[in-house]
Parts: sequence; structure tokens; C-alpha cells
Amino acid sequence: MSFEFSDILRHLPHRHPFLFVDKIVSVELGKNIHAQKNVSINEDFFNGHFPNKAVMPGVLIIEALAQAAGILGFMTMKKTPEEGSIYYFAGVDKARFKNPVIPGEVIDLHAIIRSEKKGIWKFDCMAEVSGKNVCEATILCADRPK
Repeated sequence: MSFEFSDILRHLPHRHPFLFVDKIVSVELGKNIHAQKNVSINEDFFNGHFPNKAVMPGVLIIEALAQAAGILGFMTMKKTPEEGSIYYFAGVDKARFKNPVIPGEVIDLHAIIRSEKKGIWKFDCMAEVSGKNVCEATILCADRPK
């Protein structure tokens, strides 16, 4: 199955400058997603993080993972934000940053569904650049009416 950028926009309420998923590589409904973020020097956050040594903030890598997990959750539930559902980022556990992410790199975003109970979804997530682990975390999302 192939995906278009419109699939991202359909399954996430986020828009520029806070959309951190550029491509869906693959999805196995009810199981996992592989998405990507292209990191560009033109991103506003690089103006201050850090001058003369651009490094993507870890919190934004976590946000990108949460957005990828959100897409997986929405697709699995066969819902969209437009239909009156919103998927809140509810928590993060065990976040670890292994390597910095710099402009010009592509982050591979992986999320695996660990559990779902009463609309609270738990995902095991990992971000990689060129096969190297840059971040891992357990992310919780809550499906709620808008």
C-alpha cells in the first residue's frame, strides 16, 4: 500500500509549523507504523537551538514520534480528526536520546502498539537516522471527542 501526503493531513490535526511527519512509509493496522521526518536547516527552531551548532530539540523528536503514533491510532480506529475525534499526547515514559539529529538528516519514526484500554493507547517508539538509534520512548495517547 502506498501513501500520499494527504493521508498525513487526513489523520493528524497538526499543520505547519507544528507538523513533524513528512512521509508514511508503511502501516500495519493494529500493529505498527514507519514514518519519516525530513530535517531541514530552514526549520525555525534551528535559529536558537543552537546558533552555529544546529541540533533538533529532543522534545520535537518525541513530538514527531507521538504524531506517527497518532496516525497509526487514527488509522487503526478508522477515524479522523475531522470526524470529531482528537488524539491527545498524554504522556511519555522511558525517553532516552542516543544521538543528535542535525539538518539534512531523515528521521525514521517507528511506533508499535503495546496496548489500548478505555481510549488510552500505549506505543513503543523509536527514532533512527541512517540505522542509528537517536531516541526511544514509550508514548501514551488519549482518544477523546473534540
